[in-house]
Amino acid sequence: MHMSRSTTPRSRFALALLFGLSCASTCHAEETWVRFRGPNGSGVPSEQTETPTEIGPETNVLWKTSLPPGHSSPILTAKQVFVTAVNDERLYTIALDRVDGSVLWQKEARHAGLEEIHSIGSHAQPTPATDGETVVSFFGSCGLFCYDLDGALRWERPMGPYKNTYGAASSPIIVGDLVISCQDHDIDSYLIAVDKQTGNTVWKTERAEFPRGFSSPIIWNVDGRLQVVVAGAIRVVGYDLKSGKEIWTVRGIARIANAIPVIGDENTLFVSEWAPGGGDTDRIQADPFEDILTQYDKNQNTTVEQQELPPGPLKSRFSQIDRDKSGEITRAEYEWMRQIFHAAHNIVVAIKPGGQGDVTDTHVLWTQKKFLPYVPSPVYYDGFLFMVKNGGIASSLDARTGERLKNGRVAHTKNYYSSPVIADGKIYLINQQGELTVLSAEPKWKVLATAQFGEEAFATPAISRGNIYLRTAGNLYCFGLKE
Repeated sequence: MHMSRSTTPRSRFALALLFGLSCASTCHAEETWVRFRGPNGSGVPSEQTETPTEIGPETNVLWKTSLPPGHSSPILTAKQVFVTAVNDERLYTIALDRVDGSVLWQKEARHAGLEEIHSIGSHAQPTPATDGETVVSFFGSCGLFCYDLDGALRWERPMGPYKNTYGAASSPIIVGDLVISCQDHDIDSYLIAVDKQTGNTVWKTERAEFPRGFSSPIIWNVDGRLQVVVAGAIRVVGYDLKSGKEIWTVRGIARIANAIPVIGDENTLFVSEWAPGGGDTDRIQADPFEDILTQYDKNQNTTVEQQELPPGPLKSRFSQIDRDKSGEITRAEYEWMRQIFHAAHNIVVAIKPGGQGDVTDTHVLWTQKKFLPYVPSPVYYDGFLFMVKNGGIASSLDARTGERLKNGRVAHTKNYYSSPVIADGKIYLINQQGELTVLSAEPKWKVLATAQFGEEAFATPAISRGNIYLRTAGNLYCFGLKE
């Protein structure tokens, strides 16, 4: 289903730039959380309103609504909350009323079949995006679906199928009249801009060198030129928003990108990425392919099948190295991944704006390599960078120098997939087990409150007008200070 207008996608985009697309976040003033992690993916609301310190299943609850499962995070317009969900292999976009949490509508996304996902993943992983007029949902190989705020389908666009045994997780964003989506998978990776009104392609940039990745794009305004910034395997890249052409890159980051970049004062870009085997002391060292054939190629067909391998790091990563999912690893596939293992580094990097080409040696302000999260994105606030990694280890860094100011284990350990968010000088963290910790957003942070929800949590909270919208496995909560 497609709708069209008389103007072209590029002309509408030019008009959007002309009439005020000059900031990184393009939402209306009252619509402060319109994409994954809010304004430009920052994890911080644009307005600072008092929020409750203590929240929990029975504490400062304004409303609670039962929902089908899904890992996508809530987004907000002035009057509505949107999430996606999956129930009995049926995919839904759901709109709720912000005032009382009542379900206004839910629309099913048609599909021919569901793709393979991670054992703890969801077919409703990517977070939708809105501009206050439309809402766009993405369901991996099932595609993009665009609705108006009343739930009428404007267009749908099939995507994929993708070669990725973990499924898709990168969330779309809306910038002016464009919907931007980065799809990094084991083969055929790309960054695409489609027309918000029709779903038609405006530009598409191939990213064939990038294997599976799950980071979502942000927008970086550098001297009035808007850039789409994407973190991928080994390098982070800035693309021109108008054309999709690569402007700059910094090399030497992790081999799997989960976290999204954030922007701080002085327009500094911060990128934090971690993946197994990318540390200075635990690096994966891959033997040459000839040695692999000598050890494991039992049928001597010059490829390696999974059944030929003993338990270990090569077998556990077989599906990632077998890019085309043919059931065997070829020389080209193996050497490609071997090069990635060699070049990858777990790191936080601070990048100053204004570069072109490879700026690894010229525009990197500082790097930091310890206490890095696997999935959660960092959050910048008041001159400091805050992170939480598996095991409940929270860290604060001086954003100007990268100096570690405090590392410590919070009360709730285990794994973290939800990213930290900050409002009213407070950091809200929730782990996979649904255990919440609230910290003070200061360099020597301290624990302010804790709570247990009794069910899993993967979604990142949304915050607006002093209210906190938190999704667990079976419910969506709205918290706030009662008058």
